[in-house]
Amino acid sequence: EGQLVESGGGLVQAEGSLRLSCAVSGFTFDDYAIGWFRHPPGKLREGVSCINTNDGSTFYANFVKGRFTISTDNAENTVYLQMNSLKPEDTAVYYCAAATRCSVAQDEFGSWGQGTQVTVSS
Repeated sequence: EGQLVESGGGLVQAEGSLRLSCAVSGFTFDDYAIGWFRHPPGKLREGVSCINTNDGSTFYANFVKGRFTISTDNAENTVYLQMNSLKPEDTAVYYCAAATRCSVAQDEFGSWGQGTQVTVSS
């Protein structure tokens, strides 16, 4: 049903910034959750951040707290991930995904985007 399309990835130097976008269609925008995940080469996919669109509550993994910010543009049905103070270990393919509510269980997210590559050089 729903579709999610990520954009905004690229190559950036350490301590630099990027803003990722997740364009959402086919969902009631104020009645679902969007999570950001990342998959570094050779490692497991891990949760980064999540926002519940009904109440605006947000969640962050400890390794990005203070550096990344998740937000929404309701008029454009878009979710953003602002990434500041990037580190080489942030290098990964970043995905957005939709669920009925933010959850630590990745299998609760039934719809996934195609991913966007983020590469941070040292």
